[in-house]
This record gives sequence, structure tokens and C-alpha cells, in this order.
Amino acid sequence: MRTSSSRAASAGAGRLASDHEYREWLARPDYAETMSRRAEELYDIGEAEPDDDGLIELPLLPLRDMVMYPHMVTPLFVGREKSLAAIRAAQAANQTLLAVTQTDPQVEDPGPDDWHTVGLELAVGRMLRMPDSTTSVLAQGRRRVQVVAVTKTEPYYRAKARVIEEPTGKPRETEALMRAVLALFEKCVQLNRALPEEAYVFAMNIEEPGWLADLIASTINLDLAERQSILETFDPATRLQRISVLLGRELDVLELEDQIHSQVQNEVDRGQREMYLREQMKAIQTELGESDLWTTELGELRERITATAMPEEVEHKAAKELERLGQMPPMAPEVGIIRTYLDWLLDLPWAATTIDNLDLKHAATVLEREHFGLPKAKERILEYMAVRQLTTESTHAPILCFVGPPGTGKTSLGKSIAEALGRKFARLSLGGVRDEADIRGHRRTYVGALPGRLIQTMRRAGTLNPLLMLDEIDKLGQDFRGDPAAALLEVLDPEQNKQFVDHYLDVDYDLSQVMFITTANVLTTVPPALQDRLELIEFPGYVEEEKLNIARKYLIPRQMLENGLKDAKLAVTDGAVRRIVRSYTYEAGVRNLEREIANVLRKLARRKAEGKRVPARVTAEALHKYIGPPQYTPLEAEREDEVGVVTAVAWTEAGGDTMPIEVSLVPGKGGLQITGQVGEVMQESAQAAMSYLKARARPLAVEYERFDKTDTHIHIPEGAIPKDGPSAGISLATALISAFTGRKVHKEVGMTGEITLRGRVLPVGGVKEKVLAAHRAGLKKIILPKQNDKDLVDVPKSARRELKFVFVEHMEAVLAEALFPPPQEPIKPKARSAAKRPAAPGAKGKARPRPGRYAN
Repeated sequence: MRTSSSRAASAGAGRLASDHEYREWLARPDYAETMSRRAEELYDIGEAEPDDDGLIELPLLPLRDMVMYPHMVTPLFVGREKSLAAIRAAQAANQTLLAVTQTDPQVEDPGPDDWHTVGLELAVGRMLRMPDSTTSVLAQGRRRVQVVAVTKTEPYYRAKARVIEEPTGKPRETEALMRAVLALFEKCVQLNRALPEEAYVFAMNIEEPGWLADLIASTINLDLAERQSILETFDPATRLQRISVLLGRELDVLELEDQIHSQVQNEVDRGQREMYLREQMKAIQTELGESDLWTTELGELRERITATAMPEEVEHKAAKELERLGQMPPMAPEVGIIRTYLDWLLDLPWAATTIDNLDLKHAATVLEREHFGLPKAKERILEYMAVRQLTTESTHAPILCFVGPPGTGKTSLGKSIAEALGRKFARLSLGGVRDEADIRGHRRTYVGALPGRLIQTMRRAGTLNPLLMLDEIDKLGQDFRGDPAAALLEVLDPEQNKQFVDHYLDVDYDLSQVMFITTANVLTTVPPALQDRLELIEFPGYVEEEKLNIARKYLIPRQMLENGLKDAKLAVTDGAVRRIVRSYTYEAGVRNLEREIANVLRKLARRKAEGKRVPARVTAEALHKYIGPPQYTPLEAEREDEVGVVTAVAWTEAGGDTMPIEVSLVPGKGGLQITGQVGEVMQESAQAAMSYLKARARPLAVEYERFDKTDTHIHIPEGAIPKDGPSAGISLATALISAFTGRKVHKEVGMTGEITLRGRVLPVGGVKEKVLAAHRAGLKKIILPKQNDKDLVDVPKSARRELKFVFVEHMEAVLAEALFPPPQEPIKPKARSAAKRPAAPGAKGKARPRPGRYAN
């Protein structure tokens, strides 16, 4: 029969024996024989006979941390003097004693109020001294009792108790309950490694239901209160039902423990199997003269870290990560993350640089060979090279921003600058970037984290001082993930980018030697703080002569080579190029020009491939056979001098354009209407022009009463194109004054300028583009504000030579240059005849909407 294994279950032990002492005592050769002999002695002790009242009077033994059941045999470790005296008295009289469990195990000297009333009649054998100075006795439970009175307290407790008799019958329900309890107990014995199989065998041979319940209660894990509750349950059937519930709970816990143990064992077995196989692989590789792949890889990484010229902080970080990597098994999930991080640290250029070629003549030759025009950008690069040549001190590389319409050569010039300097060229497109992590990278806590695109581009460049072009900086986005433009503030600041920190790398990276060049089409979407860090270089639109030279030197030879006509004796005339520029393209750059040239040459290449005759020259008259009718009708100067019609010049994204303004007067109530998809600023300019006219009505010989009887309609043609800006002020005023005075406007005069209520002419922007538009439209004279005379420096000489510039400060000077003298006799203003109006834009071909005009 199983005995209690808990040495804490003692009858008042003064000190518990240590595990070492207890094992030594159990290992004594005579232990088994001694215990067997002592157990036989217990059966010689008879049970106490009750008196006439059904009570028995015996010495009482308080137990702590222990509940004993009938038929249970277990050793007790006794240390308290009263307990020893009670045992000696029982042994001297060869009688049993009473055992009750303390309610509080911590009480050293318990009294009648400190133990449970329901206990057990106990038989004890001889006492045996233990190594820890305590006394061991072998005890056997006999029957349940209930203490009714304490009759003696010194030198030990003596009490009267009533014996509790159990029913001996076994109904069918109780037998079924016994079978169910045995089935549950069998499963518990199978799952609980602490229970021997003999416990189940012993339980099978018990016929009494109460004994079976007590046996199982003494073997499973129950707390002290539950054990006492089982002891106080007198009915065997009820006791079995409670044991059934407790066995079910214990079985659930044991099944969960078994599942956890199985999982842990499987992991351990797999790890041991992997370790065993790995050791076998090592032994095989050692026999073959090969080394372990994992060890070899770690050694290679260590050599690379040593060989790479990293800063001290970065090298320390890499060595620390390598140490972590070496402590992990090769198949650990985090191995890939650490290995990827180390690869990024090792692949980045930390000290590798290229030597700048500071030969100014070579640089000038390369820039002129690859690009036509663009003097400001070329001059700035040559200045930087000259400064580098004259000083030995470290100078910050310029951070340039090329601003201009599409197709003007911004990106290709960056490549030419890199070639001239002898630096590696790397390009990073920022168009559509909306996440700050694209610049700074993701932290390594995220799955699939990588460095930002800036660090990725530096790795591709392979040097610490490449020329890095940040393309389309004006098209950066912004949303809940952050503002990429704000992240670029550190990158493009020479005082901060020496210690740029990418979130993935988490170490400083030096960007101070990088030559940054950014590109943008407009600056309105670039934050002011970012603009402040950039040195702006404007790329204006090309004039017709510049496009002709670019086509002759670059575009036509390149397209002939790409279309297989390099060896063909073929020439594209200047007239054909001019016709393509004027009638087939409408742009500031040359991209569409190159497309149309390629379109012409492809048609000729097909004819050559089919064996047909290929013309030796492509003329302007033959273009319609290759690329169809003209797509755009060139805006020309007005064909006749008219009343109320003024040619204004405007800035557009494509460079510049002319903008006719028409004024019509009809009888009415003095209303002013302006049409043509005009913005609020231009509407205010029209109102200011009308107010100026009314204020100057007498000097201009206009009757003031006419304003109340006349409705004025101002129209700007091409109504599908939005228009706005203040620089059409003098054009609107001139058209209004012409309509009210009947004085004609010179057809070959264009103008731009903002007007005030007092007639002053204020400066405007986009002068170069406006002048080029006037020159392209065939105007002979252009009126500009006096303060814009400085802007003619940027205007090509051909345009300055063929145009007459008139600089004005007041509206009176504008009228003197733009209007004919007043007629000798007053005449009524009349509507312009439809037969004398110029053809509408796009009338000669397929009309396409043009970009919006802004009179800035």
C-alpha cells in the first residue's frame, strides 16, 4: 500500500530532516526489514472498547499538515514533547491513540480549539530516532472518530471520542460508482508518473466502497481542507461521489500536463536529434578535411568586419551583432534578420571614395558636348571645381535644385556633371513618395524591415561621394505615415547630414561628401524650409533657335542611329525642324520634338526596309505625308490694327504664350463682365483697370455718362484654359480705353504689367518666357515695366535683337506706345467684323488644350 511521501506531514516535528539525510536513512540496508517488522507489530495492537456511552478514551495526538484515513500506514515524524508523551503512554498500555489534524499548522502548542473534531483512531509502533534528532513512528489508521471531550492536558492530551461506524452493505448503485471511480483512477495512474501501477492493482482488490474512497483520497493531490472534508464525509457512497469529482478535475490537469510534457519532449528530442546530426556532420567534415559551414560563415563575417574601414561605433555594433549571431543555432528564426543587418552594414561604402577630376577644360568640354545652352548650371559647376582646385580645406558640396519645365535637360545634365567630375552617378526618384520611412527606413522591429531608399541608393553607388540626383522633389506626398519632405531637411543640410541616422541601421552615416542635385518642375509644392536649403538654378524653356540647334546637334543624329538610318544619305532641313516646333509641338522642352523627329524617321526606315526610294531631304512641305496635318496653329500677331483688341503675353508651364484680350461695349446699365475661365486675381485687375479708366475719363475724352449706359464685356479666348495673375493689368486697361475712346491698338505690340488705381505700372515675373512668346508670335514691340529691365539679361540675343523693348512706369506711356492718336472727329466704337477677325486657334488642324496661362 502507498504511504505518504510528504515529510511535512508530521505529528509536530521540531525540524524536518534534509533531503540528503532522508535519502541516507532510506538507503540503510536494514530499512526495509525494520519497516516490515514494525508494520507487523501494528496488527498486534487491538482497537479500544467503547464504554456504556459508546465512547472510547485514549491519548490524543495533534497532526499538522497531514490528514490520515483508515487502513492507511505511514511513518510519522514526531518532535513535540506532548506528542512523544502521548505515544509512549499508548505504547506502554499497548493501546491505540486518537489523531486529529490542526486547523492551523503553524501553531506550536495547539489546544482543543486548534484542531478538527473529526479524526482517526491510530495504532503506532515502536519509535525510531532519525538523523535530524526527530523521532519516527509507523502509524496505521483504524476507524473514524469524533472527539467529544478533552479529559487531560498534561503531560499529554487525553480525550473521549465516539466511534463512527460505516454501513457495510453495497447496493448496485454503489458498485457502479466504484467501477466508474476505478476507471478514472486507472487513467490518473497512467498519466501521473508519481503513482506506481501497484496503487491501481491494490485499489482493484478493495471490496469496501469507503475503503476505496479513502485509498484514492490518500494518493491524489488534494489540499488539506479537501482531505479533511473527505474524512468528515461518513457515508461511503457520498464519499465516492466526491472522489469521482476530484478525480475528474485531477484527470484534466494531468492530461494538460501530459500534453505540455509531450510538446516539450518533442522539442527537446528534435533539438537533441539536430545536435546529434550536426555533431555527426562535424565529424564527417573533419574526416574529409572540410570545416563546418556555419562556423566558416561566421569566420568570413568576422574577417569582413575587420577588413571594412568602418567607424569605431559601427564596427562595435557589427561585432556585437555577430556575437549574438554566433550564440544562436543556425536554424533560429532571428538568424536571417541579424544576417541581413550585417550584410547591409558590410555592403555600405564607409570610406571608399572616387577622386574628383578638377580639370576645368575637360569639364567644360564634357558639358558643352552633351548639352546646348544652360549657361547658369554649367557656370556653377565650373565655379565649384575651381574652388576645390584652389583650396585644400574640405568644402561642402553644393546642393543644387534644377527648376524648369519637363524636357529641358535637368536629369541628363546631372549625368553629364557626374561624368565631368569623375564621380559615380546615382538617381533617386521621389515622385509619389508619401511615407517618411522611404527616406529614413523602417525600424528592425518590423517584419521585412529595410533601410530607406537613400541608404539603398548609396549602396548601389558604392562610394561615399557620388553625385546623387533626387528627381521630382516637387512631387513628394504627405499623409498619416509622415512627411518625406521633412525627413529631407536633415539630408539636404550640410551641417546635419554628416550624422544622418537611418532607422534600420541605427548608426550615424556620413552624407556630407555627397553632391546632391534635386530637380523640380515648380517650386509651389516645395516647403519653404526645404527651399531654403537648396541653391536654385532655373531651366527656362528653349526658344525656337535653341531647339533648332539641339535638334541639329543631338536629336536628329541620335534618332537616325536608333532607327537604322546612320549610313543613309538623309538630311532633315532646318525648315522642317522649325515647322515641327511651331505646328506639331507645344512645349518648353524638346521631348515631343524628339518624338516627332523619330516618327518621321521611322516612316523613312520602313520605306528603306521595303526597298522603296527614300528621299534625300525631309522638307517642311513633306511633313504632312509622314506625321499628318499640323496639331497646333501658331499664335501670330493680329493681322489688323483694331479697336478693343490687345495682345498680352503670359507665362505658362510650357514656357510662355500670347493672350489676346477683347473688349465689347453694348448698351446697358454699366455692368462689367469678364469671361474665359478667369481667376479671381485677373478679375480684380479688370476692375482696377475700369476704375482707372473712369478716373481718367475727362483727359481721355470719354463722357462719364457712358459708363452708366454701357455694359462692358471682356473676353479672353480659349475659354477651356484657366487664366489668372495680375500681370494682365495694363493689357486690360489698354483694351478698355481703346474700346471707349475708339482708338485702334497697334497690331504688332505686346505688353505685360500690373496696374494700380493711380495708373502706375508694377513689375511682374516670367519676363524671359513672355519675351520669347512675343518673339515666337511675330510681334515687333513689347511693353514691359521699368523695373523689369534687369530681367533682359536672361533673354537670348536673337530675341533682343529682333524686338523693340519699351519700359514704362505709368499707364500714360503705355497708351502712347500702344494706341493710335485719337481721331480728329469723334467716332462710335463698333463691333469688330467677323471677316476681319483672325482665325481661331486650332482652326487649321486638330486643336489640343494648352496648359493654363498665368499672368504673374
